[in-house]
Amino acid sequence: MNITLKAALSAILLSAVALPAAAADLPSTKAPLAPALAYSQSPWMIRVRALGVMPEQKATLTGVPAGYGVSVTNSLVPELDISYFLTKNIALELILGVTPHEIKGKGTIAALGDIVATTALPPTLTLQYHFTDFGAFKPYIGIGVNYTTYFNTTVKNPGAAPASIKPSWGIAGQIGFDYMFDQHWGFNVDVKKILMEPSVSLAGGAVTGKVNLNPWLIGAGVTYRF
Repeated sequence: MNITLKAALSAILLSAVALPAAAADLPSTKAPLAPALAYSQSPWMIRVRALGVMPEQKATLTGVPAGYGVSVTNSLVPELDISYFLTKNIALELILGVTPHEIKGKGTIAALGDIVATTALPPTLTLQYHFTDFGAFKPYIGIGVNYTTYFNTTVKNPGAAPASIKPSWGIAGQIGFDYMFDQHWGFNVDVKKILMEPSVSLAGGAVTGKVNLNPWLIGAGVTYRF
C-alpha cells in the first residue's frame, strides 16, 4: 500500500472519530419538553345544603306573670353559601337563607297559644381555616358575625297586637368538612351556632324583652369548587 493510500485511510478514520465528538459539543436546537401544567384552583367555592334550624326555647320578658315560657318552632330550609379563599387555608364564607318560625306561649302564658309568626333572614359572614393535610377529607373551623332581620311578622293571637321584632347582631361559630370526589365536586357537612337574641314588643309595648333564639344550624349538601 503506497503512502498516498495510507494517508487517505488515516484521514477517513480520524474523521469518523472526530465528527461525533464535534456534534456532541454543538448547542442543541431541540426544544426541551414543556413541563405538565399544574391544575390551578379558583378561589371561589359554592355549597348548596339542606339546613335544619333548631332555636333555643327561651325568652326574657317583662309584663308577663312569673313562670312563663316560650316555644320556638324548628325549621328545615335550603341554604346557599359562597366562599372565597384568601390563601390555600384561609377563606371567607357568606351564608344565605331564610327560616320561618312560630313563637308560642308556655307555662303561665300557655293560654296565648300561637303568639306570633315571623321569617328570619340571617346572612352570616365567617372567617374560616381549612385543614389541607388529609387528602380528600378537608375539615375547617370558622368564626364570624351574624345580622338577622325579621319580616312577614304576623300576630297569631289578637291580644299580642301590635307586635314587632327588631333586627339583631350576634357572633357565629362553625365547624364542618368537605369530602372532595375530584377537583370540583364534593360533599359537605356543616354545623353552626349563632347567638341570635332579637328584642320583641307585644301588645303595643305592654310586653317587652328578648327571645333567645340562639339556633343550632346543621346542614349537609353539595360542594362545588370552580
